Amino acid sequence: MDRQPPRTTNNAIDLYIRTYYSLLRSSGEVHVRAFEEAHAYCDSSLHAGAREGRPDVAAFAYAAARLPGCMPSVTRLVAGQSNEQFEGQGFAVGEWERVLTRGRRRPLRFDGVDILAVYVSSASDIDDLVPIVTAWQIEWNKMHGLLIRDPRRVRLLGGEDWSCDELDGFVGDALELGSGEVASLHQAFADDYPGAVRQLAAHPCDLSLRLLAGSMLEYRRASQRWWSAIEPAYLRGSGRPRPVYFVSSNTHALPNLLGGYAKAHQAEILELVAPGDPEGLDLELEAARASGNASRLADLSYYLLRKYLRSDGTGERLAAVQHHDEQSGIATLEAPGHLEVAAQLVELGKIDPSRLDPRVAVPGVERLAGSDAIILNIDYPLGMAAYHHLTRLAEGVGEIRGVYVMGKAATLNGRVGDIMLSTAAYDEHSQNTYLFRNCFASADIQRWTRATVLDNQKALTVRGSFLQNSDYMHVFYREGYTVLEMETGPYLSAIYELVYPKRHPTDEIVHLSNLMPFDFGVLHYASDTPYSRRQTLLSKSLSYFGMDSTYACAVAIVRRILESELARQGRAPAAS
Repeated sequence: MDRQPPRTTNNAIDLYIRTYYSLLRSSGEVHVRAFEEAHAYCDSSLHAGAREGRPDVAAFAYAAARLPGCMPSVTRLVAGQSNEQFEGQGFAVGEWERVLTRGRRRPLRFDGVDILAVYVSSASDIDDLVPIVTAWQIEWNKMHGLLIRDPRRVRLLGGEDWSCDELDGFVGDALELGSGEVASLHQAFADDYPGAVRQLAAHPCDLSLRLLAGSMLEYRRASQRWWSAIEPAYLRGSGRPRPVYFVSSNTHALPNLLGGYAKAHQAEILELVAPGDPEGLDLELEAARASGNASRLADLSYYLLRKYLRSDGTGERLAAVQHHDEQSGIATLEAPGHLEVAAQLVELGKIDPSRLDPRVAVPGVERLAGSDAIILNIDYPLGMAAYHHLTRLAEGVGEIRGVYVMGKAATLNGRVGDIMLSTAAYDEHSQNTYLFRNCFASADIQRWTRATVLDNQKALTVRGSFLQNSDYMHVFYREGYTVLEMETGPYLSAIYELVYPKRHPTDEIVHLSNLMPFDFGVLHYASDTPYSRRQTLLSKSLSYFGMDSTYACAVAIVRRILESELARQGRAPAAS
């Protein structure tokens, strides 16, 4: 167990990383084509067809899901860390349109013409952004080169109206794609498929990228702005730092389990299930009702809650949810400090036991009325942002009583939907191997899920989703590393600095098992099996399929917190 795994990435990936960081040191714009050769020859597992003439639609769709719908019009990307940086360079981002992506919670602004402003909160944003835009450009230009050979392109660009079938026929024939790959392009260009195909046929892609700054100081300032926006809500009603259970997960699971709005409106929400639903929700609803499985019905209502809120154009339902949550001591801050890392604060003393999901209604929960502790849940950040956020948060709160990390990961030995519990993690950022005691075991999760739960796993914290190849991963797989994710290592580096009176080391084996003065748990659910079949991560989200695993993990975390706090309440001296 104490043997250190290989300490560097694959040489070709190292070269790729050095290439884009050295080029981005320039104060001017760098053309993305300067990254293309290093990108193609690193043989990324997510972009296996980079050097082939045939389009790699899966890689393009993956990149498209992490870029905004305006991307076909973009020619320049400008990356910075604050409004002040952008405005100091003449980019009036405050007046630009806010644009979103399906696969990343990164702040983006579009000038309406051709410039995309990208906010970066850590070095991981750069490691993520550069390969994504490079893959986009490589595959766009492949497809453009094939489309211009088809004589039908002239008619398409002449303004003639085409039916969806005609457009799909043109794309499929010219690019030699099957129906599934054409469907992937539909998904990639979800905002405006016909318009995007016309742009794809009209012009090649020649993006440029400029990094305004990328200093550690600015990353810390960004985390400071983030915490400064959260701190008033944290101190509200008390004025003093209170004990905290820190959770890194998502923004829907804890409010649904603890707040109870979807539970109270379940019948109305489930009416949104339509016969013949593409995800099979109607069959799921029928099976759940037939078996009397209350947990499956609850998960289905949680999944449909967003659709329920969006179907109301007045905003009254959303306001009702927020009011309902506030009564249960739950407050949500969507973008504190202008960072897309939402925060939720749950006051344990205000929880209403009657509103709890039955799975988290632990015995004696009513005694929490005397607790002053808070659950501080954040929408899991990307890579090194996790280090910056936990470090800054720890400086501003009272006693930390637990740290619980939950998120998606790729698995090398399991199946999509499996749950993995690790007790060791190799971190590519620090090159440390962290050994720790995970407070969760298989038995804590299995009772809440139909998925397989694998404990005693080993996690590999990678720098970016494109920055691995099969040769590199084979080395780690031989060493027993089976979970690929992006946050555990940075969180453990932050925890090291909460425990030791010095900065975290590099390239060491670090034993944290007996040193943490608080609970620590890490749970991942598998969204991809990249080295058996190029499947979910490249082609689609987990959607409803992921609800079972997601809520099993969330239930385990909430139960752990409530039971730990109840144990503390039992040990506390009676009030005089």
